Amino acid sequence: MEKLLAPIKIFLHCETPKEWVSEAIKPENLAILLVDHANCELKAAQTAMLLMRKYAVDKTNGAALLAWLKPYEDFVYRRDFEGEFNPNHSGLGKKLQARPDVDFAADLVNKMVLLIKEELHHFQQVLEIMQQRGIEYQNVSAGRYAKGLMKHVRTYEPQALIDKLICGAYIEARSCERFAKLAPYLDEELNKFYISLLRSEARHYQDYLALAQTIAAEDINERVQFFGEVEAQLIVGGDNELRFHSGVL
Repeated sequence: MEKLLAPIKIFLHCETPKEWVSEAIKPENLAILLVDHANCELKAAQTAMLLMRKYAVDKTNGAALLAWLKPYEDFVYRRDFEGEFNPNHSGLGKKLQARPDVDFAADLVNKMVLLIKEELHHFQQVLEIMQQRGIEYQNVSAGRYAKGLMKHVRTYEPQALIDKLICGAYIEARSCERFAKLAPYLDEELNKFYISLLRSEARHYQDYLALAQTIAAEDINERVQFFGEVEAQLIVGGDNELRFHSGVL
């Protein structure tokens, strides 16, 4: 675990404050933490899908991506889904056709398809844990974290895409760091589960960064540092509600 976390700790500009951990591990906060964790997994999959639809595939392939996520979105937003969450999309990545006129399209599709599969699997795992513990899924408001990052994204291309990918890297890296922070204080089942998530989340942040640098014509270090400072302020700053990526309450 320490080997996985070492580059993440260097990448992030701050550690999660002890005050957040103390609040998050309170038994009465477990339900909201798990619900928001599930939401984060789905949002990560949606973000990857939107990136592919906007930059890397045509309308037909975009429709296939929408269909892939529809059962999960039906459950979360409309609560009218009944059946299995795992339709047969194992071969979807091979069927998707990247746009031939975009140099980075194939790389983006390959990385984002894998990310979506893993995030949706994690979403299902969190729901199963909740069901086993009698925790009902409920709609909760989004925290300020992701919006706080995205409001700094530039409005012209390809800089907008580069910034979005850097934001994605920080979100994934922070998720990984928080799994590690929480794991020692949780029961055995959740401890093992959160540690098991570290490997995929660590790779996700690296994939986002690699894509950003591939697309950029210039070195992205300045933007990476900029968003690192923004992200750290969101983490150490005051917050009024507990969320998986919230600041200090």
